[in-house]
Amino acid sequence: MTDLGVAGPGLILIAVLVFLSAGFIKGLVGFGLPTIGLGLMTVFVGVEKAMVLILWPAFLTNLWQSLSGGHLRVLLPRLWPFLVSAVVMLAAGTFILTQLPEGAADLLLGILMVSYAVPMLAGLVLHIPENRVVQVGVIVGLVNGVLSGLTGSYTVPGVMYLQALGLTRDELIQAMGLLFLLSTTALGISLGGFGLMGGQEAVASAALVVPALSGVWFGQRTRKKVSEAGFRRLVLAAILALGLYLIPLGLWRLL
Repeated sequence: MTDLGVAGPGLILIAVLVFLSAGFIKGLVGFGLPTIGLGLMTVFVGVEKAMVLILWPAFLTNLWQSLSGGHLRVLLPRLWPFLVSAVVMLAAGTFILTQLPEGAADLLLGILMVSYAVPMLAGLVLHIPENRVVQVGVIVGLVNGVLSGLTGSYTVPGVMYLQALGLTRDELIQAMGLLFLLSTTALGISLGGFGLMGGQEAVASAALVVPALSGVWFGQRTRKKVSEAGFRRLVLAAILALGLYLIPLGLWRLL
């Protein structure tokens, strides 16, 4: 795999375009930057270096997203058991990552995304009763934490849980930002603890914040033109597309 310390203009251009595109998707639907950035950059620099590359762009875009919207006072009391559970289990996922063959986690995540998105796009509606929000949130959070450490993607099943709470568009975007911000922070600590945080990759990650934030800004402007119902279908379509992207990518890495 290419060493980022001696990266040529071609690799730099590829990284900029990848994070610009991933930022646009995140600005549009609220997620996707780690999955797209990790999936594409792994081809050029390997999965461990790619996980480091996404850290600063993911952290700062998620910080932006989690503080925007004005719903923190409503969301935090309702979501904190889910959020804490997701953070607690992330290190376990990172440990498992060091033991699994490359591609297995991507394949699993892709299958889960497709399995969720297809029935939801077909009209299935999931709803979690208010008296079960905490219990389900803890279970989902634990699973989400393991998968986040495994794949560098914080989407499954966390976004599904948040959608099932019936949040408005702006609440959902901000709630995803909170989940992603805490998970990104925990992932950075976990990668450092397992010796996967390289200095050159950390510097490159900081530089890629610029195209990532630029993409988010363009995506947010586009999102304002989409209706509430259209936004929900857009989120599901994005989950399906990411799943269909990860399945062959995982198979390719396994072979």
